Amino acid sequence: MNPAATIANSLWSAANLPSYFWFRRALREPEIAQQERLRTYLDQNRHTAFGLAHNFGSIRNYEEYAQRVPPMDYESLQPWIERIRRGEPNVLTSEPVTRLVPTSGSSGGRKLIPFTAGLQREFNTAISPWLLDLLRHSPGIVGGPAYWSITPVMSKPEEQESAIPIGFDSDTAYLGGVRQRLARAVMAVPDEFHAIQDLELFRYASLLCLLRQRELRLVSVWHPSFLTLLLNSLLGHWQDLLADIRSGGCKHADRLPPVVRNALKLPPLPRRADELRSVDPQKAETIWPRLQLISCWGDGAAEVAANSLKALFPNTWVQPKGLLATEACVTIPFAGRHPVAVLSHFFEFADEDGRIHRVHELELGKTYEVVVTTSGGLWRYRLKDCVQVTDFLGKTPSLRFLGRSGHVSDLFGEKLTDAFVAQALQETLAAAKAKPDFVLLAPDQDILGSRYTLYAEGWLPNHFAGMLDQALRQNPHYAYARDLGQLLPVRVFTISERSYEKFINQRMASGGCIGNLKPVILSRTGGWSNVFKGSYMQEK
Repeated sequence: MNPAATIANSLWSAANLPSYFWFRRALREPEIAQQERLRTYLDQNRHTAFGLAHNFGSIRNYEEYAQRVPPMDYESLQPWIERIRRGEPNVLTSEPVTRLVPTSGSSGGRKLIPFTAGLQREFNTAISPWLLDLLRHSPGIVGGPAYWSITPVMSKPEEQESAIPIGFDSDTAYLGGVRQRLARAVMAVPDEFHAIQDLELFRYASLLCLLRQRELRLVSVWHPSFLTLLLNSLLGHWQDLLADIRSGGCKHADRLPPVVRNALKLPPLPRRADELRSVDPQKAETIWPRLQLISCWGDGAAEVAANSLKALFPNTWVQPKGLLATEACVTIPFAGRHPVAVLSHFFEFADEDGRIHRVHELELGKTYEVVVTTSGGLWRYRLKDCVQVTDFLGKTPSLRFLGRSGHVSDLFGEKLTDAFVAQALQETLAAAKAKPDFVLLAPDQDILGSRYTLYAEGWLPNHFAGMLDQALRQNPHYAYARDLGQLLPVRVFTISERSYEKFINQRMASGGCIGNLKPVILSRTGGWSNVFKGSYMQEK
């Protein structure tokens, strides 16, 4: 047990207690909690440019709010956000915007999301009950340090031109205040590592810090592949890492930014180096025998990657984060379910016919698209995330993330969505008893015609392409395009190595950020055979 980490974790837990009890109470009356959220937003922002344009001062109830403000996508809000970027105050929120946080959409374009002190409090309101619930399930978490994902900057200087700072250093930046200081006290990897712009150097330094922590108890990342890629670097650097742990140095210290060198003051740990010499670096779970929990995305397109992570850590609890995005926290893991974070933001849900429903109006088994209003200035913002109601906690629905509702591939009217493809693939993989490490479906075209190709790393049966093609035919538009000959049958491209790394590097080249790339299982663009190494499977 690590005494310093135990004290910091205990203080952090105590700070989270009020939010935990407020959330438990709100689960029983979500309609009241949501009404209070909306009234607060309207009262606080009536004199903003957006509030004046939509006459917030005269809005008396939800119905009038829904009538005055239409559901909006990022393109609708972008002109307002550009005003904020140029330094204009009081645009979307009365509170100052402290940062513009970049996130990438499924199509690859970068979005800048306004972040305020109020939005920070809303994230705290969601994260606090989740952490307390974790401790009830696994009290051993309190006894050691944690790793919260840190993303290297890796951005071009010209992209940072803004009157408002752009980006966050790490996950802990969402906490702020005392909670952030307590989180930093138990961090296995210093926040300053965000300044490392070389990806391989970032991974080496991160692994060096993590390997030193025998008592590591919690790992929090966004996409599971972030951790998988990090661990894939272990084998090639194993001996150098052990030598650095023994000496207390860092082989690449001279290449690190000064702020990182100052934070990286490591005493020699010869006993830990000797212990690691008896460990197989390809069996990650043996490196951290006290690891209690890995928190990551685990639904929709991230499910395959999460299953690969579970194979690396068969005795460690891998918990799906729920729907936690840069823009908002929609659900949190709590009491074995994923209830809506009803105290954090104001939520609406569009059904398949476009009708809007509030939290207390959702029905079991139905599918919806999330619409959210936040303290950061996202007004009736369409997250384009598709969810399904799986259960209720009190009167609050528990949701499962299905996929990106606005992410559609449509060559000949087949209208394949991320959510549908994820479901079809999950059913087909289960029927084939196959668990590949990576899958991505993408349109392709060659001299024979157009089709979809499944890019996969890991074993698949020879007849898998036919099985998947049949599953995709559950979409009548796809079946029609196939029957007309507009689309050829699905084929499989077997990736020989480094699938996640190649995929993420390609997405980063389009403006994405490695730490928080949203999971997709369907690409709308082709040409992936030029990105991945491998060959097309010959179906028998």
